[in-house]
Amino acid sequence: MESFTAGLISLDDALATMLAQITPVSESETLPLVEAAGRITAADVVSPVNVPPFANSAMDGYALRLADAQADTLTVAGKAFAGVPFSGSWPAGSCVRIMTGAPVPEGAEAVVMQEETERQGEAIRLTGIVTAGQNIRLPGEDIREGDSVLRAGTRLGAAELPLLASLGVPEVKALRRLRVAVFSTGDELQTPGQPLAPGQIYDTNRLAVKLMLAKLGCEVIDLGIIRDDPDALRAAFDQADSIADVTLSSGGVSVGEADYTKRMLETLGEVTFWKLAIKPGKPFAFGRLKNSWFCGLPGNPVSAVLTFYQLVQPLLAKLSGQQTAALPPRQRVKLVGNLKKTPGRLDFQRGILSRNDRGEAEVRSTGPQGSHVFSSFSMANCFIVLERERGSVQDGEWVEIEPFNALLEG
Repeated sequence: MESFTAGLISLDDALATMLAQITPVSESETLPLVEAAGRITAADVVSPVNVPPFANSAMDGYALRLADAQADTLTVAGKAFAGVPFSGSWPAGSCVRIMTGAPVPEGAEAVVMQEETERQGEAIRLTGIVTAGQNIRLPGEDIREGDSVLRAGTRLGAAELPLLASLGVPEVKALRRLRVAVFSTGDELQTPGQPLAPGQIYDTNRLAVKLMLAKLGCEVIDLGIIRDDPDALRAAFDQADSIADVTLSSGGVSVGEADYTKRMLETLGEVTFWKLAIKPGKPFAFGRLKNSWFCGLPGNPVSAVLTFYQLVQPLLAKLSGQQTAALPPRQRVKLVGNLKKTPGRLDFQRGILSRNDRGEAEVRSTGPQGSHVFSSFSMANCFIVLERERGSVQDGEWVEIEPFNALLEG
């Protein structure tokens, strides 16, 4: 085991090394809200208004003055609706019928919900207790003018963009999208839809990577399949490095005679590391070209997706300027069934997290865990993370799991 794992860098050290070198992009552009989904805010967004902008009713009911709350009955002087304020005369001893969201009439000190009144023709009788300010939403109660509502580095989505719309903000300053060049390497690869020659397989990694990059809001530059030829590979690297922030390849980073990617990277740039103490995904390369960062994913499909998820995803999050964590926190649950493992590498097995009849969280394996068994991802909703020095795990033992985030969800 020592010789097999000697020289391997841990996942935590690899990630820390990568992130320590990354400086977020700084170029920005101003976008209308409808075009800003998935983008990262370039600056704090400050509210230009109070929310709510005026005192309004939290209930359907009746607005009144506290001095009139002890009267036997109150005449209804008029009505207030959302968008149509009460504008008539409001004498003492009367109230105003008011709907949720309607502006509270000037001088009103409380709103009594209609369930705590009895209607008697054009008058009401109060049946509940009245207190100052009840059921009245004050100006700025939710957000005050000048408040920072979104910090720089916030990813804009279905919660954030409607918030900006509610403030009357029509556009937002966002950091530019990352440009990521993608290609696969290997004579054995063929594009889906084309016939397979003897010994060939279909290229699935590039599709998986492109889909994940799209979810992360990147601009994807697809350079296709590059054959095992040093000149072709060099041309692909040069092209990618001239147009992208990150160059992302799949395959060619192992130790085979035709694995040219690592050797080419050493010629054109520098390799920071290329062997990880994880399973699957040991042959992952990270380095720097002249103009772009480089990540070399393993050729096996499960390994490629796993290393993208655990390493490339956090790298892209920092490079894009995103401030929130890219990966969900891990948690401990009990295992159902047995898991095979050899000590020496941090193991990410695909698992199914669920709750048993007692409401307790538990996890079970998706089945075979080979780095070629890509169907395991379609069944799983989490990784079962087994410590580097841990061996096989028995039914009922505690294990650490990492739920999938949106990148691997349907």
